[in-house]
Amino acid sequence: MSDTLPPLRIDIVSDIACPWCVVGYRQLAEALKQTHTAHEIHWHPFELNPNMPPEGQNMREHIMEKYGSTQQESDASRVRITEAGAEVGFEFNFNDDTWMHNTFNAHQLLQWAGEQGLKHELKQALFAAHFTDNRDISDTEVLADIAEDVGLDRSQALEVLADQRYAQQVRSAEHQVQQQGIQSVPAIIFNQRHLVSGAQGVDNFKNIITQFTSN
Repeated sequence: MSDTLPPLRIDIVSDIACPWCVVGYRQLAEALKQTHTAHEIHWHPFELNPNMPPEGQNMREHIMEKYGSTQQESDASRVRITEAGAEVGFEFNFNDDTWMHNTFNAHQLLQWAGEQGLKHELKQALFAAHFTDNRDISDTEVLADIAEDVGLDRSQALEVLADQRYAQQVRSAEHQVQQQGIQSVPAIIFNQRHLVSGAQGVDNFKNIITQFTSN
């Protein structure tokens, strides 16, 4: 890639509760590394389950209800996801007590973290907290702990969540995504023009990156 070209802009629409979002990002990151591509990443909020109650729901029960899948299908899906994660260095620890949480507060915290220059770091930490460590990412104390772990002020994080000051910004951003016709995640937009959906795999992402950086 020529030094005179601007960095490749990559907008990623995703939810912390989406396993393929973290797999897709890790595949993309590896492709960017292998192609030595200068880039800038911008994260955007999306809620897979905006009506998820505060107490959440058992993940297996939720998936079976939402998609009408059997337990065997659910188990097979978990194996596929776990293997895909392992290929890109991410550990999924699914079990019978894995829980699905409401992610609206987490997205608000990410919005605030963006103003502190730590949105990307917090996003990765939330993925790990949810899928690797099975932590409750809807709990404000847990979210504040994770925020502190990436270098954010814990007391400020609690204040942000208590007064919901970023709620409208997140709702507006989610609405904007919907207006663009995005209904599933991950949705990855290159140079604000080219939409790629799903976890494409490292090699496919390398081809896509080459295509957008060779002009």
